[in-house]
Amino acid sequence: MANGKSPLTGRGLAVGIIGLVIITASSMYVALRMGALPWPTVFVTVLSMAVLGKAKGSTLEEINCTHTLMSAGAMVAGGLAFTLPGLWMTAPDATLPLVSIMAISITGAVLGTVFTIIFRRTFIEREKLPYPMGEAAYNTLIAGKEGKGAPILFTSLGASAAFTFIRDGLGRIPAVLGLYGGSSLFPALSIWVSPMALGIGAIIGPVLALMWFGGCILGYFIITPIGLSAGLFDSMASADAFRSNLGIGLMIGTGLGVAVKAAVSLVGRMRERKGGTGIPRRTLHMILIVCLMAVLLLAATTEITILEGILLIAGVYLTAYLSGMLTGQTGINPMEIFAILVLLGISAVCSPSLAAAFSVAGVVAVACGLTGDVMNDLKSGSLVGTAPRFQIAAEGIGGVIGAVVAAFALVVLRNAMGGFGSPELPAPQAAAVAAMAGGLSDPWAFGIGVAAGLLLFLLRVPSATFGLGVYLPTYISSAMALGAVIMAAARKGSHDKPEADGKAALISSGLLGGEGITGVIIAIASMF
Repeated sequence: MANGKSPLTGRGLAVGIIGLVIITASSMYVALRMGALPWPTVFVTVLSMAVLGKAKGSTLEEINCTHTLMSAGAMVAGGLAFTLPGLWMTAPDATLPLVSIMAISITGAVLGTVFTIIFRRTFIEREKLPYPMGEAAYNTLIAGKEGKGAPILFTSLGASAAFTFIRDGLGRIPAVLGLYGGSSLFPALSIWVSPMALGIGAIIGPVLALMWFGGCILGYFIITPIGLSAGLFDSMASADAFRSNLGIGLMIGTGLGVAVKAAVSLVGRMRERKGGTGIPRRTLHMILIVCLMAVLLLAATTEITILEGILLIAGVYLTAYLSGMLTGQTGINPMEIFAILVLLGISAVCSPSLAAAFSVAGVVAVACGLTGDVMNDLKSGSLVGTAPRFQIAAEGIGGVIGAVVAAFALVVLRNAMGGFGSPELPAPQAAAVAAMAGGLSDPWAFGIGVAAGLLLFLLRVPSATFGLGVYLPTYISSAMALGAVIMAAARKGSHDKPEADGKAALISSGLLGGEGITGVIIAIASMF
């Protein structure tokens, strides 16, 4: 930290909050309209650098804290947009007051922030997960501030931005390209025409990317055709239900493996009288107090009961861990899936009302979304050398302010554009949550996936990444795999591998940043 000064400055707070409000509102719109949300990490990095880069006494740490704050509201907006609209799709006359929506979003934002205090050391310092968006933000900072590799990075970024504008802004390039049309036994195979996907595949590397693609092959081109030909599935729809529930189960099995490993580790430390978790006792007490206050706040402002709130805290802890891990390994954060899983778990124990059920889903999705965002920012911060406490403080401030802005934006858009499920605001992710709220479509497949995921995790296989491939559409998995293969081929053909790795990291970061920046700009423009 330069000159011993805090990198969380007054001007950084002002710039960060202004950018936060704009990006949060635009993210709410694009999530409801498109059912997808680009990571804002590189966009806010470039924006923060443009505003603060030439300011007197500015440092990389100050810019890092500013973009950390600025990005927080986007994933909060996504968490709300991917869940709560399902309530009104299911029951158009249902009521959920603004104060309840704010309580849901603020609770999720605070929980997502404080739990990363526990996860940070494991994912970033011990396991050193790649966090593609965090690395891209770091490379952008270094190139912009010091000029190292700037021509490579910004050429790649500009090409990616231009391509994305032609594809999404002008509609001249298809977003998905069909490779195989499918048959009665084999599903279709397609590829995402996305610079960002190629860049993520290149950054996470061939092991994780091909494990991801292996899950895709297993789910779509082994289980599905064999099951159909053997009469285990009566239609492609039932095969898809089995495959998707299997993939979800694999991810949850990984979460159970995490819980088992943590419990065994804790018991071992207690027997050795070493105790502790590596987290100061005062911090753990603070986290417990925050969790208690979250339960009381939800019980006072929503239909979530005390028991449901306690179970919700446990579910958020587990899924936030999964969110941080998957974001680190793959750059993908399926927060609405985590929301569905916690909702199903609580519904198996309690009988939440309809409003309570969607409130639970909203808290989980917001928390998992913010966890992924925090961990991306902490990754770039660890590379820059920013003290984590300043970034976590910035994320907490941005998360709470973003939660308020996102709640207002959700209500305003619902009232102004004819409700959710309309052509203007289809909210496809929330529709999926509404469809799943009644229960799993194939519990047997889910159970098999849980058992397999737990076993694979204990065998040190990246089972969550594998499950993601089983669950997600083929076009995402194939694009990631292609990026990893191109990266591996380029590295193998180079005589100077360290130099090739450096250039590849810059090019990949530019591919991520160009599409991410353009996606946010298109979202902001679409609001007006």
